[in-house]
Amino acid sequence: MPSFQNPAAFLMLLLIPLLYLLRKLKIFTKITFPAVLADWNGKAFKWNGKARRFFSILAKIIMGTGFVCVIGAFADPVISWQEKVYTSLGTDVIFVVDTSPSMAAKDIDGNTRLEAAKNTIKLVSQEYEGFRFGIVVLGSDASVFVPPTSDRSLFRKRIDDIHVGILGNGSAIGDGLSTAVCHLASSKAPKKCIILMTDGENNAGVIHPETAAVLAADNEIAIYVVGVGSKGSVPIEYTDPSTGKLYSGYLDSNFNSASLRKISSLANGRYFEVKTIDELKTTLNTVAKTENVTQNFTYKTMNELLYDKFLLFGSILLLLAWIIKRLLLNEVV
Repeated sequence: MPSFQNPAAFLMLLLIPLLYLLRKLKIFTKITFPAVLADWNGKAFKWNGKARRFFSILAKIIMGTGFVCVIGAFADPVISWQEKVYTSLGTDVIFVVDTSPSMAAKDIDGNTRLEAAKNTIKLVSQEYEGFRFGIVVLGSDASVFVPPTSDRSLFRKRIDDIHVGILGNGSAIGDGLSTAVCHLASSKAPKKCIILMTDGENNAGVIHPETAAVLAADNEIAIYVVGVGSKGSVPIEYTDPSTGKLYSGYLDSNFNSASLRKISSLANGRYFEVKTIDELKTTLNTVAKTENVTQNFTYKTMNELLYDKFLLFGSILLLLAWIIKRLLLNEVV
């Protein structure tokens, strides 16, 4: 419900009973001319138009409501709420997301590995307000999609732009990790970490994943590795974005968990394997709680002014009342 910053404006509502009183006292009345419509022995004219009476009453109600809305605009309506504002930095997290074709395998509760990863990242990012989140996408090479930011709407929008094969058919895990390290190294956040979400091995790029892991450790950045998907034969359907060709069949999934575990160990993190969405949510929440820090915050009052909406709605109602009285009832207003 809106509150009003200038409630004294509602005193203008007294104009309504004042006008009614003046008309009753015949001080302020419409000019009328009597007319005799009956013959000498004829029957006097009677108005029995029910529809006309209905529209006449409706016009008065609409006009009164419109008048109240216009006065409400002068009363300066506003909706206020409290918003938490952090006054100290929290944790910076960059998700490094594999977009190689194998991430199109459908073995995460009927979802592709990439869609499951994207949806879970969205959910977790909404729960931890004090964190700054970023995204690095890897394929045959790596690219920063979002640097660490607290703008959740931008973050979620960019996640929707991630698709399988967007950066080629390889998995440049080392390049993806080193790119994330470069964007976190200069951060003043008290804690910094990288969450690598992949289902494959490093087979592209110019930087070895273990080299990137050592670089992360030197900059006090933890790396958590999430191996996504099950091993064995899994269904897959993938459209190559560069050629438009559809590939459908089964993938022999058998990623090397030992190499992924080594990466996390070198960078003081942990390795997880997930096969369901629930496991993926639990894993990301575990990492977030591990890397969480205490932050200072305050509350700021936010206001949304509504006078323009009241004024527009009131004007529309007054115009509608005029149309009914002038065009439907043929009254002079």
